[in-house]
Amino acid sequence: MISVALHGAEFFGKHGFYPEEQLLGSRFVVDISVDFEPEGGLHKDNISNTVNYEQLYNIAAEQMKKTKKLIETLGQTVIDAIKNEYPYIDRATVTIKKLNPPLKGKVDYSSVTITYNKP
Repeated sequence: MISVALHGAEFFGKHGFYPEEQLLGSRFVVDISVDFEPEGGLHKDNISNTVNYEQLYNIAAEQMKKTKKLIETLGQTVIDAIKNEYPYIDRATVTIKKLNPPLKGKVDYSSVTITYNKP
């Protein structure tokens, strides 16, 4: 089993339940981990035999542009796009952290983690 991951990918997005969150926007940090069994192993030293972490970043960046009320929904759209690009994956985990969420006290971030396991 191989695991490919991105940690701490930063984005600006207009996600949030309240209208002011969607108007002002916020900073988000995305972590992605994908597990898979490569066909034919990795001895060929070819990017087509693995999950390209550059493409994982591009998937996250594209989904972060699409405003969602819930970061849960946003996380699921990232998972769905990864599954679409790499149908052979066994597991994918996406964590989205909303930095400085608009609460009454200081909070570093709120977060949601979504995990897909191949049936």
